[in-house]
Amino acid sequence: MIIGISGGTGSGKTTVANRILESVSASEVVFIQQDSYYRNVSDLPLDYRGVANFDHPDALDNELLVNHVRRLKSGEPIELPLYDFKTNSRLNETRTVEPKPIVIVEGILIFAEPRLLEQMDIKVFVDTPDDIRFIRRLRRDLAERGRTVESVIEQYIGTVRPMHMQFVEPSKRHADVIIPEGGHNLVSIDLLSLKIRERLASAVSTVGGQL
Repeated sequence: MIIGISGGTGSGKTTVANRILESVSASEVVFIQQDSYYRNVSDLPLDYRGVANFDHPDALDNELLVNHVRRLKSGEPIELPLYDFKTNSRLNETRTVEPKPIVIVEGILIFAEPRLLEQMDIKVFVDTPDDIRFIRRLRRDLAERGRTVESVIEQYIGTVRPMHMQFVEPSKRHADVIIPEGGHNLVSIDLLSLKIRERLASAVSTVGGQL
């Protein structure tokens, strides 16, 4: 089962993914973040990396991500790329990820890629007010990515918000489930988790019947 979780930056996508993980056995779930698939720009000057548009679909290696989702769906392991957000570069090492019954793919632009959409069994959009999302992004970038307040604001106004309006917000129409309140709507998440467990149980029952 391939589950896509999308929404704007700071919307609470990871919170939703973690709550789903808590509702099922961790041994049954693979969690992949689209952020790991940013294109490698380590050969470009550091100043350029700081102002590049990382919120456009072209900034992502979707070819590799689609390939990896298809391989996991076919029961094959993948080598997950690792990305350093402080230097905006892909690391040389990778992490081996084994296939599991549930694959959660999370990212702001996953619904903007038709080849990913066609692989997904359930599509979830986390819908959160813009001001809450900006505050969360500001706190994250200051604490985890060594950014300044000025640089976060400039990037948000220059690329994050325009790309959200152009690509992320319109992609909401593809969602099967829309979860409001920044990933803290427990009723919506519980209903989604129940649906996932039911589908897993049905799949196991089907396989058992065939055997």
